[in-house]
Amino acid sequence: MSSKAETIMRGLLASAGVGTDGAQPWDMHVHDRRAYKRMLYEGVLGFGESYMDGWWDCDRLDECFFRLINANVEEAIKKDWKIVLHVGAARLFNLQSVRRAFEVGERHYDVGNDLYKAMLDQRMTYTCAYWKDAQTLDQAQEAKLDLVCRKLGLEPGMTVLDIGCGWGSFGKYAAEKYGAKVTGITVSKRQVALGTEMCKGLPVTFELIDYRDVSGQYDAVISLGMLEHVGYKNYRTYMETVHRCLKDDGIAFIHVIGSNNSITIVNSWFHKYIFPNAMNPSIGQLGEAMDHLFVMEDWHNFGPDYDPTVMAWYRNFNSAWPDLKHNYDERFYRMWTFYLLSAAASFRSRRTQLWQIVMSKKGRAQPDCRLS
Repeated sequence: MSSKAETIMRGLLASAGVGTDGAQPWDMHVHDRRAYKRMLYEGVLGFGESYMDGWWDCDRLDECFFRLINANVEEAIKKDWKIVLHVGAARLFNLQSVRRAFEVGERHYDVGNDLYKAMLDQRMTYTCAYWKDAQTLDQAQEAKLDLVCRKLGLEPGMTVLDIGCGWGSFGKYAAEKYGAKVTGITVSKRQVALGTEMCKGLPVTFELIDYRDVSGQYDAVISLGMLEHVGYKNYRTYMETVHRCLKDDGIAFIHVIGSNNSITIVNSWFHKYIFPNAMNPSIGQLGEAMDHLFVMEDWHNFGPDYDPTVMAWYRNFNSAWPDLKHNYDERFYRMWTFYLLSAAASFRSRRTQLWQIVMSKKGRAQPDCRLS
């Protein structure tokens, strides 16, 4: 006999066009019926952990997520008083606040350079690629890096502060192709080590430092995929830091995953397993943070390009798993699969966006940065 939780969850899944043990590739195949109760009471955390524990599977996990997001299953739970009464005080998402700056470096970016080398493009660019005229991941990532350089108006000898520099893909490209001098800062020890090795002989330096502690002034201050780790309480501090480090005639640039709505909570599963304390800013939150500091010169959205980017990462990861599995266990494989395919679905559904924002200080001439 089905439990109450199973009946409710089956109904919610069916409302999204997702069956259980059906023939559609996005249907769930439940191996342990305790998964229903776990998903209903623990929300996204229980959904992810029950998958990691092998309690259910799906042939096309990305398409399953896509349908659940489009059907707004989360809101259905919140608005149906009968379900709310049954679940009680449980929430679909656990609420958590932004705290430790270096935690994400230690728990995510330091997980293993072998993993990222296998998953990413040859330059190890861990942000959205630009697929407008590209056919491969390598081409799309180079197109993105070049787009950034052109929006900045880079010329030989210009100095750039790269906040959240990763393994230095932008710094290396900007130095090689445009003759720029780049200082990269990160909270990941392994990124500093590998980035320094990859950029050897180029005017690119790395520092293990929190963005709030950076000093100096630069012709350009950028961040590619870092603002997601700042948190809504610190958006203003981030903008003030950029303003302080930017020369009066310089260019500020942000490449960031954006939310359609202003949020002040973190996804409980992503917080626990992937990006501690991460959240995506909204237009309103960023506008408030840059108020009286910057002129917004250009705002470019190519969020749909993140879907093929993440799917390319997943294919690379999946193909490399026979070699990677000697350093990671099966639960990690399921966790990483859940992470990548749920992310792809979020962009596919347009729940999340990818913005490139160009800003300048008040008083300077308008830069020629509208290249999209």
